Amino acid sequence: MSRKVLLSGFAATLLALSITQVRAMDEEADALYQEHCAVCHGEQRIGGLGPALLPESLGRLKKPQAIDVVANGRPASQMIGYQDVLGSDKVAQLVEYLYTPADVAPTWTEADTRATHKLFVDPGQLPDTPQHGSDPMNLFVVVEAGDHHVTILDGDEFEPVDRFQSHFALHGGPKFSPDGRFVYFASRDGWVSKYDIHNLTMVGEVRVALNTRNLAVSNDGKWVMVGNYLPGSLVILDAHDLSFVKEIPVIGQDGKPSRVSAVYTAPPRDSFVVALKDTREVWEFPYLDNPGFEPRRILADDFLDDFSFTPDYRYLLATSRKAKGGQVVDMELGKTVSEIPLPGMPHLGSGIYWQRGDQWVFATPNISQGLISVLDMSSWQLIKEIPTEGPGFFMRSHANSKYAWTDVFFGPNNEAVHVIDKQTLEVVRTLRPMPGKNAAHVEFSKDGSHLILSVWDKEGALIVYNSDTLEEVKRIPMNLPSGKYNVYNKINFAEGTSH
Repeated sequence: MSRKVLLSGFAATLLALSITQVRAMDEEADALYQEHCAVCHGEQRIGGLGPALLPESLGRLKKPQAIDVVANGRPASQMIGYQDVLGSDKVAQLVEYLYTPADVAPTWTEADTRATHKLFVDPGQLPDTPQHGSDPMNLFVVVEAGDHHVTILDGDEFEPVDRFQSHFALHGGPKFSPDGRFVYFASRDGWVSKYDIHNLTMVGEVRVALNTRNLAVSNDGKWVMVGNYLPGSLVILDAHDLSFVKEIPVIGQDGKPSRVSAVYTAPPRDSFVVALKDTREVWEFPYLDNPGFEPRRILADDFLDDFSFTPDYRYLLATSRKAKGGQVVDMELGKTVSEIPLPGMPHLGSGIYWQRGDQWVFATPNISQGLISVLDMSSWQLIKEIPTEGPGFFMRSHANSKYAWTDVFFGPNNEAVHVIDKQTLEVVRTLRPMPGKNAAHVEFSKDGSHLILSVWDKEGALIVYNSDTLEEVKRIPMNLPSGKYNVYNKINFAEGTSH
C-alpha cells in the first residue's frame, strides 16, 4: 500500500468517527508520542535533541514524507524507523498528530526571555587570572551528550579540571570569548549559558527560544547572537551578563518567515554572518558601527543549509540544493560567484583548509556518500575525491600536523576513522579505536602534538593520540562524548578546525 493511500485512508476514517472517538485517538497518539518521541523532541513537541515537531516547524515536510521518516528513519541522522514497532496504522496516526496544532500554540516572547534570565555571579567580581594550574590556552571543553555534562580537560596532562551539568542537548558547538576566559553554550531547547573557565564557575543563563540552532560571539567580546528555528529569530545578548538586548524577526525579502541555518562571527569583517534556511539569503550584521543591528542582505542563488569561510573571510562556501553540491558567495560583491562541483550532501560546515605545496585546498566530508571532496581554493575546481568506508560528518587537522582526520559517522562502518596525508591526499591509516562503536570528531591540542577522538557510545571514551606517530596515548572512559573544543584553536580560528 502506498503512503499516499495510507494517509488518505486514515483521514477518511477520521471523518467517519465521532468527536469522542477522535478525542480518544488523539489521546492514544499523544501516548505514542510520549513513549517513543518525547525523549528526543520534548514532551510538548517544542524540540530537544531532535527538532520541534509542530506544524509551525514542519512546513517544508509533507505528510507522506513524514510517514516515510517515522516508518523508516532518516539517513544521516539519529532518527530510527518505527514501522516494525508501531505498524502502518499507528505510524499514520502519529504523523497526523504531529501536524495537529498544539492545544496551546507555542510562542516565545521578549518577556519570556527576560523572565528566564539568571546571573549566578557577576564576572566582574571574579579574579581575571586562572585559579587553577592548567594552561588556560590548552584546555578542552568536552560536551558529554550521554548524561548532559561538560568536562574541562587539561590538554597537557589529559586530566579533568572540572565537570558540571549542562542543559539538555547542547548543540552547535560552544563558543568562546576572544581572550578564551569564557565559554558560551546553546542547547537545542533554547538555553544559553555562560561559564568562566578561569574560575571554573557558571556565570549565568537565559532561554531565548523554543528551538535554537547555534550561537556566535563577536570578536570584540561584547555581543552574543543566537540563531533560532522556533520562533524563527535572531536574539542579541550582552555577552557580559547574557541580558537581553534585541530580538530580530527573520523575514525574507519575499515576506516569508524563515528559520536560521547557522550564525558565525567573521573576525576580519567585525560582523556576524547568518544563513537563512527557508529563503535564499545571507545576512551580515556589522557590530562596530551598527547600534540597531540592521542586516545587510545578500541574495544567494540557492538556499543555504550549511556554510564555511575561506581563511580571509572574503568568501562563504555554502551548500546548495539545486546546484552540484554548493555555491561560493563573495561577501564583498554580495552575490554568488561560482558553483562548487560536489556530489551528494557535503558537510561544508565541517570542512577544513590547508596549504598543499603552493596551493590552498578545502576538503569536506559528505553525509550521503563515502568520500572526501578536495577543492582548489583559487579555482573552486575539484582536485580529488578520496574514497572512505562510508559517509562522514567531521573532519579536522592542525597547521603543525601532516595529517587530516575524518570519521565515517554514518553507516555500518562508523567504528572507523581515516588518517589522510595532506600532501598526497591518500588514506595512510584506518583506525578502529573501539570496534563496533562509533568513532567521531577529532580535536587537536594547542601545538598540534596530540589529538583527542570521541567514541560516541554510552560506554564510550575520549582517546588521546600522538598526532605524529598515530599511537594511542591515553583512554578516558566517558558517556557519549560528542564534541570537544580546544580553547587556543577556537579563539584563533586555527587552520584545521571549525568556526
